[in-house]
Amino acid sequence: MSGFGLDHLPYGVVGGRCVVRYEDQVLDLSTVPGLPPVFDEPSLNRFLALGRSAWEDVREQITRVLEAGTADLDPLAEPDLPLAVGDYVDFYSSIEHATNVSRRFRPDDPDPLPAAWRSLPIGYHGRAGSIVVSGTDIVRPHGLRPSYGPTQELDFELELGFVTGPGKPLGQPIPARDVREHVFGFVLVNDWSARDLQRFEYRPLGPFLGKSFATSVSGWITPLTALEPYLVPAREQEPAPEAYLRVDGDWALDIALEVERGGETITRGNARGLYWTFPQQLAHATANGATVRPGDLFASGTISGWEPGTHGCLLESGAPFLADGETVTLRGRAGAIALGEVRGTVVSAP
Repeated sequence: MSGFGLDHLPYGVVGGRCVVRYEDQVLDLSTVPGLPPVFDEPSLNRFLALGRSAWEDVREQITRVLEAGTADLDPLAEPDLPLAVGDYVDFYSSIEHATNVSRRFRPDDPDPLPAAWRSLPIGYHGRAGSIVVSGTDIVRPHGLRPSYGPTQELDFELELGFVTGPGKPLGQPIPARDVREHVFGFVLVNDWSARDLQRFEYRPLGPFLGKSFATSVSGWITPLTALEPYLVPAREQEPAPEAYLRVDGDWALDIALEVERGGETITRGNARGLYWTFPQQLAHATANGATVRPGDLFASGTISGWEPGTHGCLLESGAPFLADGETVTLRGRAGAIALGEVRGTVVSAP
């Protein structure tokens, strides 16, 4: 079961061309008659800007062409970065991860969660220019830890991210109920972290150089439409969220996740356990009127559980941090749909 059939049809960029993946082949979207003239550049941003109605029309036309067997398909190749990411936000949406990390960094603190954690989806604005596609080598970063030098505590983080289409003008929030109009699809995310740099610098303003050196994403964007059959009830929230964070229906994603290190699976989890859902994340990120643009990336934060073998990073599990030459691969699957993997190999600084 490939996970890339007609019920999936993820979008990407291969060889500078906007494509859809079908099984182990790709369809060059610029060659399909009748599609909008937005696929003649090495980025999906112009397509994302068209909005929900256009996304659904294009998907229907692609499906018809593939079902008819008239499409001129090309061999599969490694995808490029599919987006020109203008803004990047990383949340902290797993209560298990937030609790475990706080206990590691602040073992004497009687309350492991930040004061506002249960009231809103905490996050930080990352560095969009450091986002790289799966398969890109990760150069070990240098920084103060507190002496200057290469990090000795390089870590991965298992995350799920969504990318946006058209937003609203500055000053106009996006309500949680309108999420389908603004979220195009999902990618897997590895938010690489230098824990010794992070520990030294993060108070009071949060992540900076310990995070900004690299963030890896999958080269295939799975449309929200393809994942809607895998929306399930979210976990209960206490206290009840403010009105702007409330949304009717099922908005947790039943996506099984795993991490492979050196050919061995070391972590398994599921995105359905996140405390804060993606409609709540988007609603909060824009609650103050901040803009959202086509191709912006919003990541969930590390997805973890309480039990051994479910931790979404090495800091939580207590396993040795990453050495040069090690490869980490993230994978995800929602039923028959396989999300594109995220792979990165650690290399020493030149």
